[in-house]
Amino acid sequence: MAMISIVVPAHNESSVIARTLNQWVNRPGSEELSIVVVCNGCNDDTATIARHFGPTVRVIESDIAGKTHALNVGDQISSGFPRIYVDADVVVTLEAIRALAKRLERGDVLAVAPAAYIDLTGCSQPVRLYFGIRSRLPSSRQGFGGSGVYALSEAGRIRFAQFPNVIADDTFVRLQFGPEERETLSSVSATVFPPRRIRQLIAVRTRAYAGNFELARRFPTLSMNKGESNNRTLIGLFKHSRLWPGLLIYCLVNILALGKAMVRSRIRASVWQRDDTSRRAPPTLRHNLGARANHAEHLH
Repeated sequence: MAMISIVVPAHNESSVIARTLNQWVNRPGSEELSIVVVCNGCNDDTATIARHFGPTVRVIESDIAGKTHALNVGDQISSGFPRIYVDADVVVTLEAIRALAKRLERGDVLAVAPAAYIDLTGCSQPVRLYFGIRSRLPSSRQGFGGSGVYALSEAGRIRFAQFPNVIADDTFVRLQFGPEERETLSSVSATVFPPRRIRQLIAVRTRAYAGNFELARRFPTLSMNKGESNNRTLIGLFKHSRLWPGLLIYCLVNILALGKAMVRSRIRASVWQRDDTSRRAPPTLRHNLGARANHAEHLH
């Protein structure tokens, strides 16, 4: 198998970057990887923690905060294919990374993503109800934009030049490819940690809608590559009265988020405050991750 390049954009991810890198470094098969962590606009210890993982991980620091900027920097540093882009706050195993790369080797698709496993540990009941409904919709089976991970072959990566400065980079990438050119692998998953409270969930959904509006405005021709809509399935769920509490939460969250995004779209507001509740690991987990990072430092 060819060298697999992984690009990890990271902005103040000191609480989670070890959790991500621990899945790949010092494991059988890790010699197949070339990992670039692009610390963009960080004012915490993200870069220091990432460097603890040794020569497998190349750490680049940039004063410019911005995910798409970091993706472009990572592309400039990386040379191998397939190329896999991983959000710093998700967990995807080495086995899943290799499965994505192997699928691209067949050449009949240009872009692949793992399915998303939503870890609801510590989430409030309304958030759980929301994701209970989401899990029944077609979009939940779409790894692009849901899993925080996507992989491109060399032929797929040349479909576009640089990453544009957009909110929804993953949706931008997905829409570069027709449904027959991309695939979500249901056999592998990436673990995603959603907001733990409903207010933060509304903020995240606002950002998603704002990203969609931005892409529709700036790249209208990409809409031809959209996938299946949730609408028909969502309407059908109202036949089941036991789902009504979750449907109420789901619809309320998205209505509020849609309204907020429409306001932002009109004023072209680009400032976004991310959710940090999903990045706060329980004390036991923080202790274990710190111990593993220190162990990695001693190994090198």
